[in-house]
Amino acid sequence: MSRSEPSRRARVTQHGVIAGDLESLAAGGWQFRYLEAYDGEPVSLTLPVRSESYVFPSFPAVFEGLLPEGPQLEALLRLHKIDRHDSFRLLLTVGRDVVGSLTVEEAT
Repeated sequence: MSRSEPSRRARVTQHGVIAGDLESLAAGGWQFRYLEAYDGEPVSLTLPVRSESYVFPSFPAVFEGLLPEGPQLEALLRLHKIDRHDSFRLLLTVGRDVVGSLTVEEAT
């Protein structure tokens, strides 16, 4: 991502309650931060609720794991004309229908 490209941000909800934001970093990598007032279940056992951001050098595995694989992935890539390596766009495309209690939507 170039420095002039705006950050990419998604809103993550847990059981219908806004939990936090996933955002790309200008220097590269990603961060997930819980909202200050959030006191619900963590979005993953590997991301306990805390006030500090979680920082990842590449797209976080916890969110990568929500993406389809195999024939479903291939169909999604063709249908929506998404780059195979754009995990963020893939997540936004399926974010309202991922397995479990999470939903992921583009933040405005």
